[in-house]
Amino acid sequence: ISGCETGVHEIKLPKMRTSAADLCEEEIPEPLQQCSAWLRAYFCEPASTATLPVPAFHHPLLQRDSFTRQVLWTLLNDVKFGEAVSYKQLADLAGNSRAARAVGGAMRSNPVSIPILIPCHRVIRSSGDTGNYGGGQLLKEWLLSHEKLQKEKLQEEKKPASVWLAVSGPAWHTRLCQPLPSSPSPLWGIK
Repeated sequence: ISGCETGVHEIKLPKMRTSAADLCEEEIPEPLQQCSAWLRAYFCEPASTATLPVPAFHHPLLQRDSFTRQVLWTLLNDVKFGEAVSYKQLADLAGNSRAARAVGGAMRSNPVSIPILIPCHRVIRSSGDTGNYGGGQLLKEWLLSHEKLQKEKLQEEKKPASVWLAVSGPAWHTRLCQPLPSSPSPLWGIK
């Protein structure tokens, strides 16, 4: 993670190499501390990311007024953890339904700056295929699976506990409040 007092500049994914010279021994600015806490929560306690502040971003791509900036901010604010949208759906959300290709361009410009925090991995093809990702196909699939599994786990925890009652003696039990089976869904559903 690199940045300054103003905000996060970039996040280098594990696939990219960093040297020990890239690490600093100075006091870590607040936005970088927030970014580190947010990323730790994303991987270890995903439900808590909703309550954490998103760190400030200080990257030229996000400073100028452009369709790319609009797309990235829309993605950050409107596509929640465990959800996925198609390029076309994101273009609609960003205000230009005919700009699916431009959305693809916006996604290509993000992985060099702020992946995961600006969740480009949540943008998939209309066919349901994952599409490309700057961090690599395996990482995109892992991130989508991680979010889906964590979201399902959280939903399971929120379901009411099943109640067991003895009816006609101990040999007969009736299960009440049994959750209805959920419909099968793809590994990552389109919002």
